[in-house]
Amino acid sequence: MNPLQNVAVMAARRGGAILIRNLNKLDKLKVEKKGHNDFVSDVDRAAEDAVIEVIHRHYPDHAILAEESGARGESDTVWIIDPLDGTTNYLHGFPQFCVSVGVQVNGRMEAAAVYDPMRQEVFAASRGNGATLDDRKIRVSGRKEIEYALIGTGFPFRQADMEMGPYLAMLGKVVRNTAGVRRPGAAALDLCYVAAGRLDGFWETGLKAWDLAAGSLIIREAGGIVSGLDGSEDYLDSGHILCGTPRVYAGLARLCADDIRAVLGQVVDQ
Repeated sequence: MNPLQNVAVMAARRGGAILIRNLNKLDKLKVEKKGHNDFVSDVDRAAEDAVIEVIHRHYPDHAILAEESGARGESDTVWIIDPLDGTTNYLHGFPQFCVSVGVQVNGRMEAAAVYDPMRQEVFAASRGNGATLDDRKIRVSGRKEIEYALIGTGFPFRQADMEMGPYLAMLGKVVRNTAGVRRPGAAALDLCYVAAGRLDGFWETGLKAWDLAAGSLIIREAGGIVSGLDGSEDYLDSGHILCGTPRVYAGLARLCADDIRAVLGQVVDQ
């Protein structure tokens, strides 16, 4: 296993152990509101500290970009961490959340691990070496026809002032033209489900780099296509993502071209 990937897996597992340990203490957690529909708890911070401790034990000079503590250090190698993707799910006992750890070297994603502690599943990848689920190789589904595709999405929950019309128009079009749409509420895990063939495509707006870094590499190493909604490569900066099997990705882009322009135009206007 790639050394960076190996440490990413160890760090994600360590963070996941913190999450599981505190599941029976949800009523005692201190929870703060960071923004519209955006929460942080003591567990987020404890899991993040555990993840960073593992990374710095092996790579003390590497930089960190983490959801709760932000950026620290200067290095060509940056670890991009979401210690609890799906915080709202976790706080309600809804079993869809994960730890996401991605490694970027000179601006390019090199290794990734996403750990689902409820199912004890580890999704991982390193650039050029494929993607795995619990050490078994995975590939995106062979789905070609969009009408048979199962698509994932996420609501633009952080964008309090956003008019929902353009997003809902796109959602309606996808619902009418596919086999179905799912919104589980943990983007990093949704991306891994695309990589494993459980979903055939996914789109969302308003995400952060730590939501996308690990999962996007895992999809690409599993044979999928990942881009911004506009087809660009800046999705880690923009937070707007479209991905899927090659044929489903292309089908979604064609189907929703006008809606994508409306959604992106609204984001720019804000």
